[in-house]
Amino acid sequence: MALALVAATLSGCGGGTDEKKGKRGPSGPPQVGFVVVQPTNVPTTTELPGRTAAFETSEVRPQVAGLIRKRLFTEGSYVRAGQTLYQIDPRVYSAAVNEARGNLASAQANAEATRIQAERYRPLAEIEAVSKQEYTNAVASARQARAAVQQTRAALETARINLNFTNVPAPISGRIGRSLFTVGALVTTSQTDPLAVIQRTDPMFVDIQQSASELLTLRRALASGGVLPATAQVRLKLEDGSDYAQTGTIQFAEVTVNQSTGTVTLRARFPNPQNVLLPGMFVRAVFVQSIYKGAFLVPQQAVTRDPQGNATLFVVGPNNKAVQREVTAESTQGAFWVVTKGLNPGDKVVTQGTANLKPNAQIRPVPANSPQRVQAPQKGNGKAGSQGGGGGQDKQGTSQSGSR
Repeated sequence: MALALVAATLSGCGGGTDEKKGKRGPSGPPQVGFVVVQPTNVPTTTELPGRTAAFETSEVRPQVAGLIRKRLFTEGSYVRAGQTLYQIDPRVYSAAVNEARGNLASAQANAEATRIQAERYRPLAEIEAVSKQEYTNAVASARQARAAVQQTRAALETARINLNFTNVPAPISGRIGRSLFTVGALVTTSQTDPLAVIQRTDPMFVDIQQSASELLTLRRALASGGVLPATAQVRLKLEDGSDYAQTGTIQFAEVTVNQSTGTVTLRARFPNPQNVLLPGMFVRAVFVQSIYKGAFLVPQQAVTRDPQGNATLFVVGPNNKAVQREVTAESTQGAFWVVTKGLNPGDKVVTQGTANLKPNAQIRPVPANSPQRVQAPQKGNGKAGSQGGGGGQDKQGTSQSGSR
């Protein structure tokens, strides 16, 4: 009797398991979500690293040798072109000016004497009171005296220039850094270090690095007509992640490739009225480098890569069958792949339910992100199955009620 009850119990459990398995099994083709794609002009946004550089940089260097007597600026301040920055001891150069001035006066006196002598010899040479050779020598001496006057005048001008060089001016307007030499230091024209460095920081340059391979790809696309050139407007991201308020423009691209990095330098110009940008800062440049004509924006989850790196996706084909397509997707735009080949206007690209999808499989397509309808399980025709299902629900409800 006990064995009969055990056998009946095992038989009932097995029947319930088969019934539940039957209810969990799939019914009909899998449901997938799709989006309808249309061609559009897609801008290609590029983000590249860059370094800021001063618009103008000038090293303040001495033009004459001597001791620094005064420093006439505040370190870190704004200086204007022509403003005196240092004063070098001028005594030696002032004496050179006085010496050159005296030499000039002597040369002018000698030139006057030789001129008068040559004029006196002229009538005497005509009446042969003096020899023609003496007259010729007198004329030559007068010319040499005039040449000596020009030489001494040039020496006086040089001495005056050197005297002016004792006041060291600012070559350009801009922010001056720290002074590398103090009062009392000896400076020379052949020294290695400058006295100070002046940098003009408004506007500012940003040197952007782009790989040569990317630049070649862009030029090929432009030559083929598939890509339109974009306006060279640039935005900056600073080191702290914030966006720079001003917008810059691309000025030019260098014609040589850096041999150590394999990159080409693009130079952009930015206004910097608030001096937010400082020379040498690391920034990220964001700009639209090109625009793809007639490209498709496809959600990234729809595109997969095969072992060879080729991009593939599924579209809804005739009779609601999954058709696998190989496409060209070389860049991204936010959450989308930019597909330039392999799609047609109006294609329904499968974006949801692609995990176990196979080519030519029967599918049930619905618009992406549509809510899935879940129907309540229907009771079976048999009384035993109905009672077994109801009993299971009662037990579950009792258990949940008890847990609450």
